[in-house]
Amino acid sequence: MLKNLADLPSIQSAKITILHVVASESTAAAMTQKWEEGGKILANAIQFLNLDPSQVSAILRQGEPKDVVCQVADEIEADLIIMGSRGLKRLQSILANSVSQYVFQLSSRPMLLVKDDIYVKKIKRVMVAFDDSTSAENCWKLALFLLQNVPGSQLILANIITNLGGKISGITEIKPDKDSVMGLAVLQAENQCIPVRCVSSSGKPGEELCRLVEELNVDLLLIGSPDRRPSIAKSFVDIDRLIGASLSDYVRVNASCPVLLARTIV
Repeated sequence: MLKNLADLPSIQSAKITILHVVASESTAAAMTQKWEEGGKILANAIQFLNLDPSQVSAILRQGEPKDVVCQVADEIEADLIIMGSRGLKRLQSILANSVSQYVFQLSSRPMLLVKDDIYVKKIKRVMVAFDDSTSAENCWKLALFLLQNVPGSQLILANIITNLGGKISGITEIKPDKDSVMGLAVLQAENQCIPVRCVSSSGKPGEELCRLVEELNVDLLLIGSPDRRPSIAKSFVDIDRLIGASLSDYVRVNASCPVLLARTIV
């Protein structure tokens, strides 16, 4: 995923931090071995990425991975966290102590989740789950940033009309009012010479977004996700959201492409 991102003109000047976390061991010898293995993992990653050394930094830390990821992201003021994901459903991820689920819950930063069972393609066709929310607006602005000067790119704005009965209406091409939020997004895309397609369909939002990803051969899906941190304390998982329904949780598990979860404030 990172290699494909690095091919985008808008990302080529970005500073990249690669983090590896080693768990604490009971003996000094075992800990030394873990540090050596971690160092090799970081060195191999940098070599594989073949990036400008001046743009890449490596961090090796000891501790609980899910806590360290959040800590380092805050330390370096990361604009984006990229993580692999096993694509576990919510309860499974809690029971399995999923690092990506924990970071998704407790970090306020945008996250790009890449399931380990999908084929990662070059980023040309980007779809945004579109509504009138602030996080959706951040999504299409971020999509336009990513697609700058990308040959053959396309931005797809997808508006899903909620139908909890699950009846699918099929894809409808729409022409948004020029004074609407979607109309503004279209105008901005056209100003950047990025082809844009606006579509609408109805059904269960999560299922419908995942269906559109497959049908439209989408390379990257952007979806708005509110800051998930609980109000009581950052150290506690947001139980209400964990046991409740969440569109972003459904999509991150079931979409057949990488999913970028944008926060309300980016």
